[in-house]
Amino acid sequence: MSSGEFLTPEQEDYLREHRIAVLATGRRDGSPQLSHVLYDYDGTDIVISVKSFTAKWHNAMRQPRVALLVHDGRAQLVVYGRAVGVAVDPERLDLLVRLARRRTGDPGFEADDAFRAKADAERRTVLRVVPESGYLQH
Repeated sequence: MSSGEFLTPEQEDYLREHRIAVLATGRRDGSPQLSHVLYDYDGTDIVISVKSFTAKWHNAMRQPRVALLVHDGRAQLVVYGRAVGVAVDPERLDLLVRLARRRTGDPGFEADDAFRAKADAERRTVLRVVPESGYLQH
């Protein structure tokens, strides 16, 4: 399913034009937990690299409903969706490479042994957020 069914073309363009957001997850006691994150949006999902021992990972695994705020001056986009945890290769590594390409701006970036070793040592996983609705304010 494409997120285009839930987001307007303007919202999708805004997501593609940015790369930093604030991820909101729900803590065990029901209070919100916020994290500054780098993301990539490909028209279907939003992917975020997280360490498997962090609050955002545990919160999203327990309560997959999340929100993402992409803020730029007075403009902001809030995306609501469901997070799915990806912790197993090859999908995890493929998504980490996708994020590295976004971060570095190098579309030809490929994972080598050092990249894999660092991801494993840092206990890197990926949250894949499938948008269900959005709200763009200028």
